[in-house]
Amino acid sequence: MAQINSSPEVLIITSHEAKEFAYSPYSKFRVGAALLTHDGTVFTGCNVENACLTLGICAERVAISKAVSAGHREFKAIAIASDMEDNFISPCGGCRQFMREFGLQWEVYLSKPDGSFIKMTVKDLLPESFGPEDLLKNSH
Repeated sequence: MAQINSSPEVLIITSHEAKEFAYSPYSKFRVGAALLTHDGTVFTGCNVENACLTLGICAERVAISKAVSAGHREFKAIAIASDMEDNFISPCGGCRQFMREFGLQWEVYLSKPDGSFIKMTVKDLLPESFGPEDLLKNSH
């Protein structure tokens, strides 16, 4: 957890730095994430695999869980990094739903190792999604 300049470029660099800590002995697919809160705090995460494959956790969920455990519930942006040079990294479906839990309008930067990126929102990644407000609706 640190406070940094909140430009997309700095957030992307931070996500690539987080990727270096990935524990991915099975897939060899390293992922890093840098999550920016509204007060300028950045939480990083990396993927952590497990021999029992279903117990692994993605970088995005690590960063969000760290932020939530420190009392943050609203986010401004997340940058995601991998070693893929030909494609922008994109969050898995589980991470998209996990991100959606905390709103639809925050920014998501999908990056490549050269620093190039695509800017999206959580809503762009998961349109017509199910969220906390849906549990509050009365069904008839």
